[in-house]
Amino acid sequence: MQELTIEQARRVALAAQGFDKARPTAKITARHLGNIVERLGVVQIDSVNVLARSHYLPFFSRLGAYDRDLLHRAAQKHPRKIFEYWAHEASYVPVATHRLLRWRMENWQRSAWRGVRQLAAKNPALIERVLDVVRQNGPMTATDVETLLQHGEPRAKTHWGWNWSDVKIALEVLFWSGEISAAARNSQFQRLYDVTEKIIPPHIYHSEPLNVHDAIIELTAIAARAQGIASVDCLKQYFRLTMEETKTATAELVEHGILQPVRVRGWEKVLFRHRDAKMPRQIKARALLSPFDSLIFNRQRLEHLFDFRYRIEIYTPQPKRQFGYYVLPFLLGEQLVGRIDLKANYANNSLEVRAAHREENAPENTAEELYEELKLMARWLGLSNINITEKGDLAESLLCFE
Repeated sequence: MQELTIEQARRVALAAQGFDKARPTAKITARHLGNIVERLGVVQIDSVNVLARSHYLPFFSRLGAYDRDLLHRAAQKHPRKIFEYWAHEASYVPVATHRLLRWRMENWQRSAWRGVRQLAAKNPALIERVLDVVRQNGPMTATDVETLLQHGEPRAKTHWGWNWSDVKIALEVLFWSGEISAAARNSQFQRLYDVTEKIIPPHIYHSEPLNVHDAIIELTAIAARAQGIASVDCLKQYFRLTMEETKTATAELVEHGILQPVRVRGWEKVLFRHRDAKMPRQIKARALLSPFDSLIFNRQRLEHLFDFRYRIEIYTPQPKRQFGYYVLPFLLGEQLVGRIDLKANYANNSLEVRAAHREENAPENTAEELYEELKLMARWLGLSNINITEKGDLAESLLCFE
């Protein structure tokens, strides 16, 4: 069995995630974004907008300043290139992946939240009425559907953020089951629902679905290619499969030579390297990473590969936060060398660096490289200024470049 050093494994992982290539110098096109989605397999969506919504950031990290309308067109205009579904969490995936996820749609009750399952059992008639309204009037928001149904029952008040009406929950039932999909999201980040047959290109929507066994093997192979090198648990987490499913799929992929068992020094588990995974001699990356970037969303894998313990602190009370509210790891070369708390403040036209912390492995040029990345991000977000707060052991060095 091949044995790799942790440095080699790290380069394999970075290359698989697209950090082995220099950013484009020519105009960034829809093809560039499409290549990223194909390589990653899944781009997680998140509503937090203190900097930029999370699904915009992986493309910036790998491509630099690009036109976000390219992503909107890929997800919202015919013929769509990507669509939204519960893949990892709520995520964008290539439209071709639709046929790999139909078994999940058919077995949606295995994955859906309890409240969604309860409404489906309690009020199937409402779900049918909601589907009829969307079929006749979509694309439309949950509020639009409620208005047409004149459905004004009180909302629950037990959750601090998601106090959904029964109509909204019915829409989630239909979304989980694949009957409806997101045609777009509006400026308030609300889904605009329509029936799925109007959203997925016909040649994919009407294609023969894969059986569960074959679909899970293909999803596991996508996860392996996107990660380059991974444990069974890492493969499992990428598309939220079960351990049993993933073990079976991994064994079959090994048998067919698609995955190769390897050992990484310091990592007790046997890992699996995709046969197409590259291992460059050097990675020269520079990127600020979304908390939900697929390179880092598996926190345990992140610790093994980068010796970087990371927790998002959005839900931590401010006095207890260690690094900040919306902290982006800073990738420089082959290492994560800093943690930067950022906010886009459009009221004063500035990118705010609310804290900047250095890792022990940070090289001398970290502040200089970080400031260049911050300038690029500010331009991409349409902000003219960078305001740096003197918080964190990297902040003072950053101030020298203002």
